[in-house]
Amino acid sequence: MSSSDRSQAVGVKTYEVRTYGCQMNVHDSERLSGLLEDAGYVRAPEGSNGDADVVVFNTCAVRENADNKLYGNLGHLAPMKTKRPGMQIAVGGCLAQKDRDTIVKRAPWVDVVFGTHNIGKLPVLLERARVQEEAQVEIAESLEAFPSTLPTRRESAYAAWVSISVGCNNTCTFCIVPALRGKEKDRRTGDILAEIEALVGEGVSEITLLGQNVNAYGSDIGDREAFSKLLRACGNIEGLERVRFTSPHPRDFTDDVIAAMAETPNVMPQLHMPLQSGSDTVLKAMRRSYRQERYLGIIEKVRAAIPHAAITTDIIVGFPGETEEDFEQTLHVVREARFAQAFTFQYSKRPGTPAATMDNQIPKQVVQERYERLVAVQEEISWEENKKQVGRKLELMVAEGEGRKDGTTHRLSGRAPDNRLVHFTKPEQEVRPGDVVTVEITYAAPHHLLAEGAVLDVRRTRAGDAWEKRNAAEQPKPAGVLLGLPKVGVPDPLPVVTGGCAVD
Repeated sequence: MSSSDRSQAVGVKTYEVRTYGCQMNVHDSERLSGLLEDAGYVRAPEGSNGDADVVVFNTCAVRENADNKLYGNLGHLAPMKTKRPGMQIAVGGCLAQKDRDTIVKRAPWVDVVFGTHNIGKLPVLLERARVQEEAQVEIAESLEAFPSTLPTRRESAYAAWVSISVGCNNTCTFCIVPALRGKEKDRRTGDILAEIEALVGEGVSEITLLGQNVNAYGSDIGDREAFSKLLRACGNIEGLERVRFTSPHPRDFTDDVIAAMAETPNVMPQLHMPLQSGSDTVLKAMRRSYRQERYLGIIEKVRAAIPHAAITTDIIVGFPGETEEDFEQTLHVVREARFAQAFTFQYSKRPGTPAATMDNQIPKQVVQERYERLVAVQEEISWEENKKQVGRKLELMVAEGEGRKDGTTHRLSGRAPDNRLVHFTKPEQEVRPGDVVTVEITYAAPHHLLAEGAVLDVRRTRAGDAWEKRNAAEQPKPAGVLLGLPKVGVPDPLPVVTGGCAVD
């Protein structure tokens, strides 16, 4: 029996949300799920593959082929929708904000199109489309309600995103996000802290502060030190064990932020600092408001204040006009900065951005060759930096779904304070996602660590209790009530999501 048949049998409607792009989209999808569940829908089981009463696409517009991917997926659902009267399809996110009426013209079986500023309207638009029997396209030009005021269906019981701002005031020539998300708008600090305290009360022990340009927080409210003050305030919240943030911008990364990171115990020794290019010439063409010297100066200060910090980055290879000398400057910064990981992207035209129409677009074969050289250099550095972890005793927050081979190797996985992924031997004592274990690192690979010996300590936590309670509550009930089974786990760190709008 399909999920649609089961839903009809028990009188409930199911939904599926498909997310593309950055962490901001991931967080928005949690809001969309919360809105739908608040409206009476239940989540379709994993692997439904469109077999739901409502399928929502939360799109990204930063890739050259983003629209082709969307329309391919919409085309796959068209015959399913024909066979299932009453099924609805909605498209939201950045591509919806950009293309608007085009979506319904190219895929007339879509029922709802909504933008980045009015995600709270989704249930109303679905109902209106059902009653009026015609597509509803509603794109707001400015933010109607801060997303954190909306109901949420969090993916994790023990770790949570907390949005502190939306929008971006930068004008990077490769990025279309400011045009789609609007100017930066900050939340009140009191509202942010109140949300964090409420999450901790529910069992959350790790939060990630989220913004398109997260450390610019305060520009909208006129306080240049607002972000460092927020980090310090997080340190006063009892029960909050880990604080992370993504994604900062070198322009706004000031000494008071470094001091707050170093002096606030629950702010983790991890920093994702996008570089994009090591060449001053390319940075200028990108309209990045820093240069190589400024960037390396930040890295040096962070390392001096937080010696064990793991620093990661984003790099674009093959930006229009990039010469071999420019590329060598990027390699120089990579060698100097010694990133734990660098997430490298081959430049691709992003429709609507200034860079897409620049002269001197780099041939694909040149971009590919440079990309491979950069990856080789960074792989070597990542491995060398990980080898330095061997012999260290680390506290890991146990995660779920982080290691593909865990089932066959009888290992579990967790995240170290610096966000490195560690696979460890499963202890005899039960451990749950959200619990904390202490292990000794015995082996290093470029992208993960191993702790092959016995676990040194297990600490059961309120976060583990929260995971256990939620997991038990969401098991299918024999009475015939259909409940969705979500994927649970610590939200992936920013670099896992490729080149989205939170990459600044």
